[in-house]
Amino acid sequence: MLILNNIEVIYSDVIQVLRGVSMKVPDGEIVALLGANGAGKTTTLRAISGLLRAQEGEVTRGSIEFDTRRIETWRPEDIVRLGIVQALEGRRLFQHLTVEENLILGGIARGRAVSRSAVNRDLEQVYHYFPRLKDLRKRVSGYLSGGEQQMLVIGRGLMAHPRMMLLDEPSLGLAPLLVQEIFEKIKAMSDQEGMAILLIEQNARVALKIADYAYVMENGRVVLDGPSVQLAENEDIKEFYLGLTQVGERKSYRDVKHYKRRKRWLG
Repeated sequence: MLILNNIEVIYSDVIQVLRGVSMKVPDGEIVALLGANGAGKTTTLRAISGLLRAQEGEVTRGSIEFDTRRIETWRPEDIVRLGIVQALEGRRLFQHLTVEENLILGGIARGRAVSRSAVNRDLEQVYHYFPRLKDLRKRVSGYLSGGEQQMLVIGRGLMAHPRMMLLDEPSLGLAPLLVQEIFEKIKAMSDQEGMAILLIEQNARVALKIADYAYVMENGRVVLDGPSVQLAENEDIKEFYLGLTQVGERKSYRDVKHYKRRKRWLG
């Protein structure tokens, strides 16, 4: 469904952030994008969703194709109408509006008049995945907990009927039990809606558990990729992203920060 072919991104005509990134997201599958802060993961999502120009960035080389159409120069609103929806990092909401008002605004992204009955069906679909939001539908969203806000951000994206959803750090700042719940919902949405998902996540353990395939980025490049089951057994992934040595011991931050010296995947 989505193909990135050797794309390069430069900010402010000076700073090169992506250096020849290539990846694929098949129809209906979950693909995880792993890597440390500053690796280029969020820039990759912005290149796909058309939000680079708002950050004074641009794709200077390569192509981005969605269903065989090149979209690297398209406007964000046109990309949304094509079926690609991004849930931004940081739980961006209209915090003075209620839960249900935020959700209804998500449906406007489809770019055409929608009947009230259709909106109600879409709301019930969101409430099916996130029953807590139905209980809170009249609550002002700025007063929700972090986990509830994350559910709302994802639910608002679902209102746009996406064919592909881009999720940026959905577990950020959430308690472990909430992280587990959010990821179970993401998996269910992909399975039941046939929706492709490209997922940025620093919690590699939960990401690899639900993803079909994964890419690892560093310094603007893809340095490793493969089926998630295979990467979860990779010794470097275990050590540097899952925090385990070969004998299953926890690594301290002091040990982990030296990983660049011995990454076997770079040869």
